[in-house]
Amino acid sequence: MKLLVTGGCGFIGTNFIRLMLDAHPDWSIVNLDKLTYAGNRLNLLDLEENAPRYEFVHGDICNRELVMDLLNDKRLDAVVNFAAESHVDRSINDPSPFVTTNVGGAQNLMECARQRGIERFVHVSTDEVYGTLGPSGKFTETTPLSPNSPYSASKAGADLMARAYFETYHFPILITRCSNNYGPYQFPEKLIPLMFLSAKADKSLPVYGDGLNVRDWIYVDDHCRGVELTLTKGREGQAYNFGGNAEETNISVVKTMLSILGKPESLITFVTDRPGHDKRYAMDFSLAARELGFAPTLPFSEGLARTVAWYEANGPWLEQVQSGEYRTFMDTWYEERG
Repeated sequence: MKLLVTGGCGFIGTNFIRLMLDAHPDWSIVNLDKLTYAGNRLNLLDLEENAPRYEFVHGDICNRELVMDLLNDKRLDAVVNFAAESHVDRSINDPSPFVTTNVGGAQNLMECARQRGIERFVHVSTDEVYGTLGPSGKFTETTPLSPNSPYSASKAGADLMARAYFETYHFPILITRCSNNYGPYQFPEKLIPLMFLSAKADKSLPVYGDGLNVRDWIYVDDHCRGVELTLTKGREGQAYNFGGNAEETNISVVKTMLSILGKPESLITFVTDRPGHDKRYAMDFSLAARELGFAPTLPFSEGLARTVAWYEANGPWLEQVQSGEYRTFMDTWYEERG
């Protein structure tokens, strides 16, 4: 199979590309990435230099001419779309890039792939399109979409466009919706790497509200295997939920991180909650288990320890991503809430 992966220099895309090239010696991958602030070409530089089955292309999924040329010239069989603006806080500051990339860019990819006759298209979405849960119950694939942030609304818009392409054109599209990922290469605006960096520097750890918001955590490799199963076994037109079966409050995650690093809980600082902060996510992935054979393999405690060890061993990578726009944004955002 010759696969187009979009957003492959981001956190999940990077891990997906590495796993797929290892697991499928007969696959080759073209990675199309715009290299916005969270896209890091260095994540996969070793593959550019040493892997003939991998090719990087710098470009935007909104660029119709570029996408059509890639699909035609590279003779691609399938598309996996990871490309997205993905940080909720940034979407609150300015929703417009989220609509442009997450809705318009996704639709452009679908249309180009439809015209080209692509055999399979996996659109990677998020559990956040479902909104928020009370103290019990879990999201299923039939839970109504009820997004509460500009980010999740943009992802829901793309999901509905994907559904329309299947129903209207019989386009061979599939959707994945996953819970909170963590693991190597995650950009440090997200909870786990942000807390790691603050704790290592003995700085305060900013926790929203009372810290009791609940997320279902999944190690990134388990999510990537879910995407792989969707690509190879999924039913066209179907959405599949993936989760780690590991519900944790934010404050519990932060305290566990401090324990691993041997740092005091006195570093924790509670800051003003962000607007529209969903209280709880939990995923029912029984459909994916039945139809695809999916199951998470890594317990959260083990996955978190493995993630911390990766960050400990990759100080130069962390230094490289902590600069410029990222640093300015994070300082401004949390100073306003301190």
